Amino acid sequence: MTAWESLFLGFVQGLTEFFPVSSSGHLALLQHALGWKDPALAFDLLLHVATLGAVLLFFAPDILLLGGEWFRGFRGREFRERPGWIYGWALLAGTLLTVCVVLPFKNLVETAFGSPFLVGGALIVTGLLLMLPRFFPERKKPLTLFRGCLIGIFQGFAAFPGISRSGSTIVGGLGLGLSREEAFRFSFLLSVPAIAGGMLLELVEGGGWHNLATRLPSGAWLGVLAAFFSGYAALMFLRRVVLFGRWRWFGIYCIILGLGTLVWSRL
Repeated sequence: MTAWESLFLGFVQGLTEFFPVSSSGHLALLQHALGWKDPALAFDLLLHVATLGAVLLFFAPDILLLGGEWFRGFRGREFRERPGWIYGWALLAGTLLTVCVVLPFKNLVETAFGSPFLVGGALIVTGLLLMLPRFFPERKKPLTLFRGCLIGIFQGFAAFPGISRSGSTIVGGLGLGLSREEAFRFSFLLSVPAIAGGMLLELVEGGGWHNLATRLPSGAWLGVLAAFFSGYAALMFLRRVVLFGRWRWFGIYCIILGLGTLVWSRL
């Protein structure tokens, strides 16, 4: 992989990781269409570090506030009436259910990465999913443990390439009655343990960082910087999209790309 390819993949990773269009689906299609091999595992890890850093920076005030409230909840009952107490447990329970959904389908997910036809079908599903919010009445129900668990299940199904993680969790939150701001915030705070856990699993399976670092592609750090800055910009843009309810263009894009992929895969 050349330095330009590293830069391009980092840029695509940063944008599609957070836009509701499935980063895994886009990267899988790019590799098939351009004849690239899978990126080195170490490079993939670094790109996820970059996008995780973008989330942590973007949501730093929320993480500090809610995390502080959750930890204070262990000191006494009077602190358990604050939003951070429920938020912390909802994130933990949602993450656990994500893992429970992903593990039984791990082999199917790995198979799907090698099949443009399956990725195309999943992109169409994502596109249709993104058309739903326009039919939801705007509500402002509070986040609860139960709603957090359901959103965690939605996130688990998004392990399938072509199914958008951000799209499925935000639409799921809106469908459960959360406000647009709350659905956006919980979706991406829920992504933090998911991204970190995926990185840790890849690191263990790859035999540790020292074993992986020797196989970094040319210009890897260009890709990392591109992923961080494009990811942060994508979060800023997507927040406005969610707040103003303008989902359909992402949905139309995914449906067109999915249909095009189905045709291309059968040529």
